[in-house]
Amino acid sequence: MLTGSTVGLRARHEEDFPVLRAELYNDVVRSSRADSRPWRPVAPGSTDSRLTVDDEDEESVKFSVVELAGGTLVGSAVLWGIDNHNRGAHLGLSLLPASRGKGYGTDVVAVLCHYGFVVRGLRRLQIETLSDNTAMLRAAERNGFVREGVLRSSAWVMGEFLDEVLLGLLAREWRPDPKA
Repeated sequence: MLTGSTVGLRARHEEDFPVLRAELYNDVVRSSRADSRPWRPVAPGSTDSRLTVDDEDEESVKFSVVELAGGTLVGSAVLWGIDNHNRGAHLGLSLLPASRGKGYGTDVVAVLCHYGFVVRGLRRLQIETLSDNTAMLRAAERNGFVREGVLRSSAWVMGEFLDEVLLGLLAREWRPDPKA
C-alpha cells in the first residue's frame, strides 16, 4: 500500500466493488462529471472497466483509497493513459460523498504523484477536470500542478458542454510532502 498523511492507496478488493458501484458509479450526475465516457448502469458482478482492475492493462493503474486511521474505504484513484515512451500519465480520483471536504483529495493527489514520479519514473503528470470542480483544482494546485489551459466546451455533461481545465506537473517541479 502507498501511504500519504491521511490516506492509503491499495489494490481494489472484492468488497470495494459494491460500495464504489452504489456511492460513485450509480450516482448519474457525479459519475457523468467524473468520467468522459457516457454513463450507463453497472450491474452487480459486472466486469465493466469502470470498476474492475485488468492486471494486463499497462496503461492504467486503479487504486482503492482508504483512511489510514481505520482502513475505511473513502474512494477510488487512478493513474491512466500511462505512456512509457514519453513518460507521462493522467491522474484522477473520486471520493465517496461522506469523505469529501476532509482534505483527502489533496493527499490522494500527493500519493499519486509519488507513485507516478518515484515508483514509475514518469516525467510528467496531468489532470483534466471540469472548470467548476474547485475541490480538484485546489488539490492539484496544492501539490504544485500548474494550470496550462482551458479546453473550451470539451466535456458533454448532463445535456450541456462544459469547459475543462488542463493542469500539469513535471517531475523536476514536484516537491514531495516530507510527512508522506
